[in-house]
Amino acid sequence: MPKKMFVIFGVSNILWMVFAVSQAFKVGIFPDESKIFAQIGDSVSLTCSATGCGSPTFSWRTQMDSPLNGKVRNEGTTSTLIMDPVSFEDEHQYLCTAICKDKKLEKAIRVEIYSFSKDPEIHLSSPPEVGKPVTVTCSVPDVYPFERLEIELLKGNRSMKVQEFLEPSEKKAQETKSLEVTFSPTDEDIGTALVCQATLRIYDDDSPPKVRKTTKELEVYKKMFTVEISPGPQIAAQVGDSVVLTCDVRDCESPSFSWRTQIDSPLNGKVRREGSKSTLTLSPVSFENEHFYLCTVICGQKKLEKGIQVELYSFPSDPEIEMSGPLVSGNPVTVSCRVPNVYPSDRLEIELFKGESIMMNKTFLEDVSKKALETKSLEMTFIPTIEDTGNVLVCLAQLPIDEMEFEPKQRQSTQILYVNVAPRDTTILVSPSSILEEGSSVNMTCSSNGLPAPQILWSRQLSNGDLQPISENATLSFMSTKMEDSGIYVCEGINQGGISRKEVNLIIQVAPKDIQLTAFPSESVKEGDTVIISCICGNVPPTLIILKKKAETGYTVLKSTGGAYTIHRAQLEDAGVYQCESKNEVGSQLRSLTLDVKGRESNKDYFSPEFLVLYCASALILTAIGIIIYFARKANMTGSYSLVEAQRTKV
Repeated sequence: MPKKMFVIFGVSNILWMVFAVSQAFKVGIFPDESKIFAQIGDSVSLTCSATGCGSPTFSWRTQMDSPLNGKVRNEGTTSTLIMDPVSFEDEHQYLCTAICKDKKLEKAIRVEIYSFSKDPEIHLSSPPEVGKPVTVTCSVPDVYPFERLEIELLKGNRSMKVQEFLEPSEKKAQETKSLEVTFSPTDEDIGTALVCQATLRIYDDDSPPKVRKTTKELEVYKKMFTVEISPGPQIAAQVGDSVVLTCDVRDCESPSFSWRTQIDSPLNGKVRREGSKSTLTLSPVSFENEHFYLCTVICGQKKLEKGIQVELYSFPSDPEIEMSGPLVSGNPVTVSCRVPNVYPSDRLEIELFKGESIMMNKTFLEDVSKKALETKSLEMTFIPTIEDTGNVLVCLAQLPIDEMEFEPKQRQSTQILYVNVAPRDTTILVSPSSILEEGSSVNMTCSSNGLPAPQILWSRQLSNGDLQPISENATLSFMSTKMEDSGIYVCEGINQGGISRKEVNLIIQVAPKDIQLTAFPSESVKEGDTVIISCICGNVPPTLIILKKKAETGYTVLKSTGGAYTIHRAQLEDAGVYQCESKNEVGSQLRSLTLDVKGRESNKDYFSPEFLVLYCASALILTAIGIIIYFARKANMTGSYSLVEAQRTKV
């Protein structure tokens, strides 16, 4: 050690010994008070220290020599008594004894116990309502010593009650003390704070007391309000209709409303406030509205909810009965019973009755259920008879969903059966006859059997086969017939069951007229020429045409073709008078011409180019005339025939 440091150390030791010898032996205790207050459950340390003694000896005891209930720890010139946790057994006067050689000193300190560890509690006897008495209880739990406790209840800044507990307790124990106040809330009390303040005066001097307080906001209602939702807890709504859900509040002046679905889907509706009511309108109701709806009402600080289930169905119209065609006795017909826009369709039942007898029924339980409007139908084929007329066909549709309340759950349609009998036995009666003279009158009457009675329709058949309607009367009359009235007339008996047809050929005859008798190429020819004698009559119907040649004994009938007679290589004896007679049942007409045949200069056969040309031309002319006659006669109803030999038309 350096010499300098040794000198300093020695000096300091000498000074310390001098200071120690000069300091007197003393004992102190910490905390440096005659009394301390310890809360039950806390940890308390009492420290005793000695001065003026290098190695003091310490001991601790209570004034009443009770057990210490603590731990002592000595460290040099200090000794510490630790009580952890403090209890009622630790409330004593504690003495610390210090011995230094032959000297003994004591120091005392008192430990007093208290309990004030929890804030007060505020309790209400019932939810406060305006005008209704309510009791407020302010409790202070686990207090000791309670004779030093003071409890005050304040409403806002105004004291309602103060209570002290001056009577000392008979035993050392923690107790709960409380204060009660009964009052009737007013509108002004809404939002006011209740304050419970507890004061424990544990000190004997002017030290500030220990204070704890609790604040509770006063939630005052007018009184308990109620919420009703209508039409009820459940409603069956038809798709497409309008539904109004109403949330009605009673005993709350200013309620606030909100609507939602239980699964927070969009409302798809319109909300409207009407005083103490709120309505949710769903219009039109669709499948998106099939939910459980909740109406939430807040009145003051209280909230209530009411719910309603909206369930959907669709059964808007009566069944529709349709037939595949008119009812005709003996003809199969299919009847269809359709129920449109049904939901849920798998619950539908359809029955078909004829009179009181069931014809067919059908259910749709096996159909795949889906959220959609569907049209379901029943079809069956039957053969109607005349006895079915007057019977009632009934289509009954039912939607029996017992868990849903709606009306109607049953719909029906009826149809009276009218069975038709197709027209038959159609006849035409012609009076006086179907063959008449021009200018005569005729009645043609048509009749037809059927059910309902067939309608009569007269038509005339045109040249192309089409029918031209002319009358709906049963009798078709001609007062003064004309030749152009001739033709085929058709009568039709018509009803819903079908058509029956009959026809008659009306022939209007006139006396022969407009006869044309000609000689081609001329009425004066040369011997050896070819001559064509032809007769044409313009009558319709055609008449009988007879060509004759006058002889000494009378007239000789010629063999004509189509009213034409050909003379090849005319001879002198071919000259003479030729006659054409046209006749029918009505009358006849004659025409005559004289053919002059001139002889040639020589008897030799004469053949020249001119004759050849004439012969060829005459052949072509004869062919053309034949064609003309054919078409003329065809146009005048089939050419030349004898009406004398024709039989009358039978109808």
